[in-house]
Amino acid sequence: MNMPIEFSVANIIGASYTPHNVQITGNSTYNLLCRYLWQKVCNVFKFKLPDTFGKEIFLYSLFGNGVVTVFDSGPEFGVLAQWGNPGGYTVNYEPRYMMVSNPLLPEITGKQLVIGEDCAVIRLTNDWHGVGDLIGFYAGKMALAAQAIDMNLINSKLSYVFAAKDKTQAKSFKVMMDDINSGKPSVVIDKSLFAEDGSPAWNAFQQNLQQTYITSDLLSDFRKIEEEFDTKIGIPNANTDKRERLITDEVNANNVETQMLAAAWLDNIRADVKIVNEMYGLDITAEWRFDPNEREQSQPVDSRAVYMG
Repeated sequence: MNMPIEFSVANIIGASYTPHNVQITGNSTYNLLCRYLWQKVCNVFKFKLPDTFGKEIFLYSLFGNGVVTVFDSGPEFGVLAQWGNPGGYTVNYEPRYMMVSNPLLPEITGKQLVIGEDCAVIRLTNDWHGVGDLIGFYAGKMALAAQAIDMNLINSKLSYVFAAKDKTQAKSFKVMMDDINSGKPSVVIDKSLFAEDGSPAWNAFQQNLQQTYITSDLLSDFRKIEEEFDTKIGIPNANTDKRERLITDEVNANNVETQMLAAAWLDNIRADVKIVNEMYGLDITAEWRFDPNEREQSQPVDSRAVYMG
């Protein structure tokens, strides 16, 4: 997943087109959901950043690239946070330097910035990777669910089949249906539109709509996929799995699962932010935007059950 750092990439992502068959990626629905999930993940934490840092490039570098490169670019721009690629290795097989490419920084571009000497890094994960794969995985699931919802809505429409003996009668049937669908309170038709025995010359193509309509279930599944994503990235959610009642232990277990991954991210960020602050005299901070225990604190838990309906 290319990050929308450059306007050319953003324009490609923003292009809208509709596929003719079921596709997980490469369509407007998938791209829309990717943008939506990126905005979610980039707002899990609250950052206090220096004025010289660009908020967007900082967030997309951190969550998309997995690491932000912080260095002093000189008197013109000062200390910057940029997208960079790690290289080399230390005795512990960790990256030794970062490479930054920026046309406005010719003296920095292509130079090996040694970590701890020429630059500092802020990492999201221990393996120096971002979460683009996680976002792509859930955006694909949600895109499939969204396509299924659209298909079921279309297939659940009440359609009629007409038996016309000639083009004139077929045209009369079309005019009749146009008048009905336009909302006219009364529609006058010719007797010739009825069969010889006087019965209507049309039939409903699908009469058992209630049995084939599963959009409500699909919408619930769509929401469950998003709740699962929220759980992965640290956003508090009910995660009820369509159950009306959750016991206290189940609510607490969900709180722990919600914190598990994001708490590790925050630990890495804070440890690296401390080094960055010491190297460059900054005051960067990182905090939870929404406390994972917020739901439990704001809604007292009954000792027997929590009603989630």
